Formats: sequence, structure tokens, C-alpha cells
Amino acid sequence: MLIVLHNWATDKDVELVKKTITSLGLKPVAIPGAERTAIGIIGNQGWVDDAPFRAVKAIMEIIHVTKPYKLVSRDFHPADTVVKLPGNVRVGGRSPFLVIGGPCAIEGREQIFRTARFLKKIGVRVLRAGAYKPRTSPHSFQGMREEGLEILDAVRKETGMLVVTEVMSPEQVGLAAEKVDILQVGARNMQNFDLLTEVGRARIPVVLKRGLAATVEEWLASAEYIVLGGNRDVILCERGIRTFETSTRNTADLAVIPLVKSLSHLPVIFDPSHATGKRSLVPHMALASVVVGANGVMVEVHPDPEHALSDGPQSLHFKEFEALYKRIRGLEGFVKKSCCN
Repeated sequence: MLIVLHNWATDKDVELVKKTITSLGLKPVAIPGAERTAIGIIGNQGWVDDAPFRAVKAIMEIIHVTKPYKLVSRDFHPADTVVKLPGNVRVGGRSPFLVIGGPCAIEGREQIFRTARFLKKIGVRVLRAGAYKPRTSPHSFQGMREEGLEILDAVRKETGMLVVTEVMSPEQVGLAAEKVDILQVGARNMQNFDLLTEVGRARIPVVLKRGLAATVEEWLASAEYIVLGGNRDVILCERGIRTFETSTRNTADLAVIPLVKSLSHLPVIFDPSHATGKRSLVPHMALASVVVGANGVMVEVHPDPEHALSDGPQSLHFKEFEALYKRIRGLEGFVKKSCCN
């Protein structure tokens, strides 16, 4: 439930509402806003009776929020959330379109440093690379794990690049948070609730990917776990869903980007590499995500995709990525100009 107070409500009125909420065994959450004073209620397992609040004259409106997510909803937080990353990099709202690039997995020091230096040279600020790799087959490359984290730590210290990497279990969160700038919860772990809870305790931005067959409601409910834990720096990532179609790795659901942005205040980025699984399709879908309103993209790029230990067929060569990056920047400017006119 969301309680909206008149703009003339006093601090005493606000405290009365909070006290009433607490007396019901629930938790009040102040909702920031320039034009209204609002208090959200969380902790309820079902419908909340609004009778105890009817006598409070300062209350303008009582909105019953029936969604399984509240803190990530625009009902509770109408304004866009802007996630602030180190180095004055931002994502969300009217911030510049964020481009994240890098290989699927860390394969060695030379590979990752070479990629980081290339990305930095063309203007990309954020490097993605997996230290822990969730693989469908146990015989596939599983990542360099803790050794990979040490390499990522060295990369960000020596190049100044921001680094994002995936964690798969609660036990990995603490160490990874010391070595990188952004954590990622992958599609297969979107509903790993113990992991989400632990990531919620971490004070580090998080990229939350949509599950293989997750509904929008399930995806946002997973984000709620993280925000409820105290970590409000959540970036949603659409990466395609599993359908009957087999000609692409997944089915890119670009329509979900403007939809989710209408339901939630969190920034949304797109992963065209996993959404398509084909190198030739990645640039087209990356550019399309700019048009539909994504806040950024995460693209796989590798110095030698033909010999990559994972996801080589969907990874761009350096020259291909550089060309895409230039087109993204050009299209970004055109879209912003068109929206403003």
C-alpha cells in the first residue's frame, strides 16, 4: 500500500502515519519526491486494511499496490533511478547510453588486458568478463574463478576500467565485491534467492539478468529481493528468453524494455550477444535497443573469437565492435535529438 499525503502535511502528520503503520506490524518506507510526500508500506503478506488511516486528514490518497514487487515499482518511486558507478559513470534516466564490452570469460592475463586496453582506447569505460562461469555442460570451461578475480582486480587498477563479473553463490559475493566494481547475477541465478539476498547486503552496483523463461513480474520480484536488502543500485538486463525458435540462441524480447521502464524506475540494459547467439545479428539488435529506449548494452567482444573458450560465435572482433560503438554513439545522438523535438 502507498499512502500519499497532501503537500501541506507536517512532520507531525508524517510521523503519525509511520506510527500507525508500525502498530500494524508493518514497515514504513519514505518515498522521495519533489511534488508529493508519500509513505510506502512493506512487510504485508496480503491486503492491508486502510481503516486505521481514514481519520488522518493529511492523507490525500491511499493506493493499494497488489504487485509482488513494491520498492522497484514506479508506484513507490516515480522518478528514474540513476545508478552511479565509480569514475562518474552513470546509467539510467538521462545519462549517456552505457556501453559494456568484453569477453564471456577470462582466459588469461594477456587476453583480458589486451581487451581492456582496446576498449579504453575507443572510449568504453566498463569491461565485462566472467571469472565464475555457469555452463550447461560440466565438461565446458568453468572459468578461472578466484584467479580470474585477481586478474580483473589488476586490470581495473592498471587501466582504470570499471569491471563487471558474475557471481553464482552467496559465498562468492564478498570476495568478488572487493575485486570488481559491479556484480552480475546471471539468467540461471535470477531466482537464486539466497544469492539475491546476499547481493542485497553488498554495497556495490548489480546487473540482474532476466531468467531464461522468467515473466516480467518474476524478474522485478527478484530485483525486489536486492533492493529490500538495502542495495538500490540495480541495473536490469534483458538477454533474450527461451521459446520454440531454434534459429537463434534465444528470442530477443526488445518490447520488454519500454514495458519494464513503464513499470519500474530501475535502468534497463540489453545483451544482444546472448539474445541472438550470432555475431552477425549482434550489431543490429544492439542498435535497435537504443531506439526502444534501453539505457545501455552489454556486448561480447574478444581478441580472437574463433578460439574463445566460451561464446566465440556470438563475440565480435575488435574492428566489428569499434564500428558498432561508433554507430551507437551516432544513433544515440539522433534518438535524443528526435525525442526532444
